[in-house]
Amino acid sequence: MLTRLADRVADRPRHVLAGALVFLIAAVFFGTPVAGLLSAGNADDFVDPNAESRLTSAQLEDALGRTLSPAVIVLVRTDGPVTGTAGRAKLRRVVERVRDDRAVAELTSMLDAGARAADRPSALVSRDRRATYVATYLRADADEGAAGERITEALSDIDGVVVGGYAVAVPEVSDQVSEDLAKAEMLAFPLLFLLSLIIFRGAVAALLPLFVGLLTIMGTFLGLRLVNEGVLLSIFALNLTIGLGLGLAIDYSLFVLSRYREEMERLGAGREALVRTLQTAGRTVIFSSLTVAAAMLSLLVFPARFLYSMGIAGAITAVLAGVVALVALPALLIVLGERVNALAPSRLRHREVVTERGFFYRLSRLVMRRPGTIAVLTAAILIAAGLPFLRIEFTGVDASVLPDSSKSKVVDTTLRTEFPPGPTSPVHVAITAPRSSGPAVRAFARRVARLDGAASVDAPQYIERSTWLVQVTPRAPALDDRTRGLVETVRELDSPGPVAVAGESARFVDQLSSFGGRLVPALVLLAITTLLILFAMTGSVVLPLKALVMNVLGLSATFGLLVLVFQDGRLEGLLDYTSQGALEVTQPIVLMAIAFGLSTDYGVFLLTRIKEARDNGATNDEAVAVGLQRTGRIVTAAALLLCIALGSFATSDIVFVKQVGIGTALAVLIDATIVRALLVPSLMKLLGERNWWAPGPLRRLHDRLRIGEA
Repeated sequence: MLTRLADRVADRPRHVLAGALVFLIAAVFFGTPVAGLLSAGNADDFVDPNAESRLTSAQLEDALGRTLSPAVIVLVRTDGPVTGTAGRAKLRRVVERVRDDRAVAELTSMLDAGARAADRPSALVSRDRRATYVATYLRADADEGAAGERITEALSDIDGVVVGGYAVAVPEVSDQVSEDLAKAEMLAFPLLFLLSLIIFRGAVAALLPLFVGLLTIMGTFLGLRLVNEGVLLSIFALNLTIGLGLGLAIDYSLFVLSRYREEMERLGAGREALVRTLQTAGRTVIFSSLTVAAAMLSLLVFPARFLYSMGIAGAITAVLAGVVALVALPALLIVLGERVNALAPSRLRHREVVTERGFFYRLSRLVMRRPGTIAVLTAAILIAAGLPFLRIEFTGVDASVLPDSSKSKVVDTTLRTEFPPGPTSPVHVAITAPRSSGPAVRAFARRVARLDGAASVDAPQYIERSTWLVQVTPRAPALDDRTRGLVETVRELDSPGPVAVAGESARFVDQLSSFGGRLVPALVLLAITTLLILFAMTGSVVLPLKALVMNVLGLSATFGLLVLVFQDGRLEGLLDYTSQGALEVTQPIVLMAIAFGLSTDYGVFLLTRIKEARDNGATNDEAVAVGLQRTGRIVTAAALLLCIALGSFATSDIVFVKQVGIGTALAVLIDATIVRALLVPSLMKLLGERNWWAPGPLRRLHDRLRIGEA
């Protein structure tokens, strides 16, 4: 198959490039607008749409005709006591302007004579008596983002007023993601090109990964737009598309170009070199792209929009990167011919890899002299680095993920630190019972009020269709363990009818439950697909199992380091973030898929060269040394460039995007250094010829299908 592909590309390289240009123009024209069509990253992106909290929230909002929690929160600061004459006058101006907005259904302020504010006015006044806030509920059918923008504009001329709430925070997150994408691109592209000049040994060659990356990223944008027509995707998928697209473009360009240059040394530029390149490096690209795509598709097990969007984007990116590297890049190599080495200083010009005296050859020989000691020490280091993962804590997405300068975060932080528990993030309890059950419902509310986590409970409100609403103000913040415990306790209480709980706290409880219940199937799917693909490549059952174990060790070390950095708050100054005291719950899942796929990517490249040397008659030890020498510089270079491509997201002002960038960079560096240079050769030496063992029936099946032939 690869031979026929190489022949066809070599016959009509300019036709192939013309087709690639047409595809690029169409992808830019139809794919670029996708950013404005995706979900803007609201809280619903991170939760199961069928979760109790999500369904209950929709039901209650429909019945009430307004948002269940305050969508816009207006913080008002005064020079003197807010309860004084001047403070009340200022607050009255704010309330009048907010109430004038057509989307406002209801608001709560210190000025209200009844309802919730009258029962506990102190909840709306800061501890220093110089600040208060207006909790604003919007109509259920209102455009929340537009309403937040209008209210912000209406209050912009009043000093000491800051507008926040999720109707303002969601657009801020979306805008920040777009800004971070632009910033990451401006940082990554120049660095990638400068390093590519050295690594690819020439200006012409250095442009090849940008060529592959541009086609891959724009093609993925087009794919995402098509998928989005049927399934709404999250805007955060764009971050992954750019970072992973650049990373895989670099990897596959290096794999193909390095092999093509090797063949050029023997056969000269042209058809024969290209055929041999695709038979070897092309096969590596196929297995690698399939492995990365399979790893990303494991995220489809999760129903949350954020996760399945990442899975779809990652899979499309991996497949497209592979196709471009196997079709468009070879066509460009044929057209360039010897000019692929043009514009290269003599010091940087490509030189044949010397396999028997290079650094990585000597390193592998050194490691294989004491394989047991090296394997034990390396595994111990990785396990020790991963131990902090045992005490990981999780948090959700709220205004705290935004930078400190964000207005939404200013409001959120102020409410947490300067005010007593208030009605901004209540626990909403829906009870299905007839109107005649009022006494029993009120008795239930009194029991809830006596729970440790409850600060106060509103009088039960009968809505309609045998539904009662009881709003509970928790003592602790919405995502705190105590508030989560309150939600679980309320769900278990005896009640006059079925109980369902909604609100931010309940949503996070349901999020943890949903992810925890689907984690094992996702891991099983990830493991099985990886084992099958690696068996298809190697014909061994030992090597895939060993690769799985090494990936687990590398991932555990990465997660442990993330806990130390982000959960424990280390390097806050260097990385410019404020620790939430936990990791956002979706990030380890996303990182697991990305890092697992990329780690296997490098493993596929190394194992391909080891198997090639072994098939050519080398002993196990010699094959390992030759394979490591042939791939060592390339894997190191690819890892460095990929760390820049994905690690550039460490510059993001969104905390959990920063976590993915740092986590991916750590995983790639650990895999390309400790795992590939030390653990792989030591285990290959210890197992010897057993590395290539497979049961007879599987061996015969592999030979019959010829899926392992290069």
